[in-house]
Amino acid sequence: MKKIIALMLILSMVVAFVACTGEKDPDDTTVADTTVADTTVADDAQDEVKVMTYAEYVAAAIDDAVVIEAYVQATQSWWEDKITVYAQDKDGAYFIYELACAEADAERLIPGQKIRVSGHKAEWSGEIEIVDATFEFVNDADTFVAEPLDVTEYLGRDDLIDHQNKLVLFKGLTVKSIEYKNGEPGDDIYVTVSKDGADYSFCVERYLTDPDTDVYKAVGELEAGDVIDVEGFLYWYEGVNTHITKVTPAEVAE
Repeated sequence: MKKIIALMLILSMVVAFVACTGEKDPDDTTVADTTVADTTVADDAQDEVKVMTYAEYVAAAIDDAVVIEAYVQATQSWWEDKITVYAQDKDGAYFIYELACAEADAERLIPGQKIRVSGHKAEWSGEIEIVDATFEFVNDADTFVAEPLDVTEYLGRDDLIDHQNKLVLFKGLTVKSIEYKNGEPGDDIYVTVSKDGADYSFCVERYLTDPDTDVYKAVGELEAGDVIDVEGFLYWYEGVNTHITKVTPAEVAE
């Protein structure tokens, strides 16, 4: 009987010792209440992304992740937390399709505003663009608003595409036809112009320059045979498909 009592006392002391030391039962699956480092801070070095130069962006493959910094030149209409942005820097230009954007931030995307964009490089019918993108404002004193680059001499040449998405100028184009999408004013306007015997399809993109803008009204009044100078963003759709932002009568040489 004494042996049994002694054995029970020894077992009680062992249990009490384990409880005091706080050792975890190997079969206990309860998760310890430990503090985990904030990965948004701790992993900065690991998650740091290199901002690309324009040359590096051009060299990136389709579907590659890309990060660029550039200056807003214009935007299409904001809709359902997305906005399409025309951006440019001193080396090249970017078309950022359906950039994730809150409405309040969309109001700050004015010409000259610098932004950092993270997304993927994509291609659609010849247009090189950035998709699935997010952005942040780069709030320094640096701004840039592009002057239209005269690319008339490149029209009909393969190297015109090297200026894709820039704000450009074409001089001395002859209007061949004006056609409204869906047959009436209110939607895009398709403009066929000619130069040196070749025809080109340009566009008034209603989400960029809506029916209340001067350019939309001016293009709607054009007639076949008019000779015009055209400014716009050098968009690409199975060939040059400039998104028109301005038209003026061409200067006639005396």
